[in-house]
Amino acid sequence: MAGSLNIGMKVVSLCHYLQGPACCQYLADMGADVIKIEPLKGAFERHWSGGNSWVTDVSAFSLAVNRNKRSIAIDLKSEEGLAIARELITGADVLVENYRPGVLDRLGLGYEAVRKINPSIIYASASGLGATGPAASRPGQDLLMQARSGLVAATGGGEEGPSVVGAAVIDQHGGSLLAMGILGAYVRRLQTGEGTRVESSLFAAAIDLQVEALTKYYAAPDRASRIKRGRNCGSWYHDAPYGLYKLADAHIVLSMNDAGKLAEALDSDELRALSSIDRYAERDRYAAVMAATLAPRAFAEVEAVFNVHGVWFERVQSYEDLRDDPQANHMGVFGEIDVNGRAATLINHPLRYDGATPPLRRMPLYPGIDSREIMTELGLNAERQAELIGKSVIGQAEPDR
Repeated sequence: MAGSLNIGMKVVSLCHYLQGPACCQYLADMGADVIKIEPLKGAFERHWSGGNSWVTDVSAFSLAVNRNKRSIAIDLKSEEGLAIARELITGADVLVENYRPGVLDRLGLGYEAVRKINPSIIYASASGLGATGPAASRPGQDLLMQARSGLVAATGGGEEGPSVVGAAVIDQHGGSLLAMGILGAYVRRLQTGEGTRVESSLFAAAIDLQVEALTKYYAAPDRASRIKRGRNCGSWYHDAPYGLYKLADAHIVLSMNDAGKLAEALDSDELRALSSIDRYAERDRYAAVMAATLAPRAFAEVEAVFNVHGVWFERVQSYEDLRDDPQANHMGVFGEIDVNGRAATLINHPLRYDGATPPLRRMPLYPGIDSREIMTELGLNAERQAELIGKSVIGQAEPDR
């Protein structure tokens, strides 16, 4: 089937929140058998969903990051539960975890302990600020790393001051980096049979997300003063008019564009007069004139002349606009799943394989919904399964779910 992959990888996931689950979802989309081990009452993302975004009794947060996985709920504080987890890990290619450093060591599932039962394991850990170092014990969360990495300062940096990015971009980038590292380690394992210790962190992901900006910043003369800019300038290192502008009925962004082309498109003598200035050194001056030129104009007018002249621009869309975007829908960005009779919109895997996105094969709506199936694969008979469920060593979702 187009879009279907099977990378032949078995993954045990001990992950919650976003970074780790996002990583494992990428792998699951590519055909990995991802078994999510979670507490009896479910991982964190099952119990919190910002914006009161629930689909019946299922968290939209959980729906966002657990596609194509299987779930088994285990009490890891019990010896019987740990034994089952170890058995799953023994048969796995990869273990992924994003607990705070030291948590899994205390449970007996740290790297050295796992290597003893599975010497060729790929052991992938995602932390906030790394496993060691002076800040390793500090809380690691997307917003905190936006601030520590300089992203908040650079995103604002203008007249309005620092500005937070409006999504958990570092968590998501961290998840994709960790998936990339796991795939690299898996190729090595297929070639040599050797396992690998893969480590990622939100702090490193936040810095990596800014590789272009940071490299340019540290090479720039008078760099500390370069961050400051007017409200329309979208970046500290681009020539004006790169940034955000208000029209009479909308907002647009302008990318890198030729000054003469912009002046002709808008038929503006003021912009023609500024066409030969250094639009980086005098970016605030140029951007202010551009803002005044655009302010009284409607989007339809601007769109028409910009398209004719090949100007790089886009209208600022809301999430509502995005859902109806014809290009997004042509690309198959969105998918839907039925959750107890209510449709939920999902964001599909971002890549295409043989012309199609990987399909949605399953969704573990509740913790432990696949517990019996997984225990059967481990060779546990129905009687033993019932015993473990009865003793609350294993959690199993209700039959009517």
